[in-house]
Amino acid sequence: MVHKKSFKVLITAILIFALIYLISETTFVFVPVGAYLTAIAVPIIGAGIIFYVTNPLVNLLERYKVHRVLGILIVFLLIILLGYFIVIFIAPIVQQQFARLMDNTPTWVNNAEKLLILWQNNQEFIPPQLENMIQNVTENLNNYVQMITSFLFDAIGQIFGFVFSFFLIPFFLFFMLKDGEKLVPFITKFLSERKSASFARLMININHTLASFIQGQFIVSLCVGIMLYIGYIIIGLNYSLSLALFALVMNFIPFVGPFLSAVPAVLIGFFQDPMVAVWAIVVMVVAQQIESNFISPNVMGRVLQIHPLTVITLILAAGGIAGFLGLLFIIPAYAVVKTIISHFYFEWRSQQPEGEKNLF
Repeated sequence: MVHKKSFKVLITAILIFALIYLISETTFVFVPVGAYLTAIAVPIIGAGIIFYVTNPLVNLLERYKVHRVLGILIVFLLIILLGYFIVIFIAPIVQQQFARLMDNTPTWVNNAEKLLILWQNNQEFIPPQLENMIQNVTENLNNYVQMITSFLFDAIGQIFGFVFSFFLIPFFLFFMLKDGEKLVPFITKFLSERKSASFARLMININHTLASFIQGQFIVSLCVGIMLYIGYIIIGLNYSLSLALFALVMNFIPFVGPFLSAVPAVLIGFFQDPMVAVWAIVVMVVAQQIESNFISPNVMGRVLQIHPLTVITLILAAGGIAGFLGLLFIIPAYAVVKTIISHFYFEWRSQQPEGEKNLF
C-alpha cells in the first residue's frame, strides 16, 4: 500500500498542510526576516532591472577589450547623463503639463455632467434601467474622477518611494554587474555534481526569462512611447509628452497596459475636440499594430508563453493586493515561478523509471 501513488500523494499533501500550519503558528520567527527582505527589496529589484538593461552594454564593451570595471563606470556615466537630461529638459515640461491637467480637470467634469444632462433631456423615451444608470454615472462622476486621480497619485507616490531608494541602487548595481556571474559557481561548490548541474540549468533558465522580459519590454515600451509622442504632436493633442510617458510606463504591464494608457489620452482629446479624440485612437491603434506585428516579434517573440486570460487574472489580483507596483512586477514574478516549477517537474520526471513516465 505504501508504494501506491495515491498514498504517496496523500502523505505529501498532509506534510504540506502540516508545514503551512507550523509556519502560521511560528510567524514571529519570520517577522525579522520579512522586515529585512522588505528593507532591501526595493534597491535589489531596482538594481536588478537596471542590471538586465545595462549588462548587455557592459558585456559588449568587455568583448572589445575594455576592462569590465571600466565598462561599468562608462555605463554609470551614461546613466548619470541620461538622468541629467531628464531632470533638465523633460521633468519641467511634464510638471507644467501635469499642473495644467489638474487645473482643468474640474472644468472637464462639469462639462461632462452638462453633456449627460443635455443628452438625457433631449431623449423622448429612456428605459428606466438606462435612466438610472445615467443618473448614477452623473451623480458619481466626481467620485470616479477622484478615484482615477487617487490611483495616479498612488502610482506616482510609489514611483517616488522607489526612486527614494536610488541611493542604494548604484551600490547593488555595481556589484551585480561586476560579480553577478560568480554567484552560480560559488553556490554550486557546495552541491553535489548532479545537483550543481541542475541548479546551474535552473539559474540559466531564470536569467533567460528575466532578461528576455525586462530587456524586451524596455525596448518595446520605449518604442511605443516615442511613436505615441510623435503621433500626439502631429494631431495636436494637449499634454502630449506627459501622455506619452504615461503610456511608456503602462506598456510595461503586458496586454492590459496599452488599454490603460489609452483612457486618459482619449478623454483629454475629447474635451479638447472630439475629432482629436478620434485621431488619438487612430494614433494608438497604429502604434499598437506596429508594436505587435513588427517590434515585439523581433524583440521578445513569445518568451513568456502566458495566456492572455492568465495575464488579466494575475493583474487584477496583483493590483488589488499590491497596487501599481504589483501590476508592474506580477508578470515577471509569475514567469520566474513558472520556470522554477517547470524545472523541478522535468527534473523529477527525468528520475522516474521509464514505465512510470508514461503514466503522466
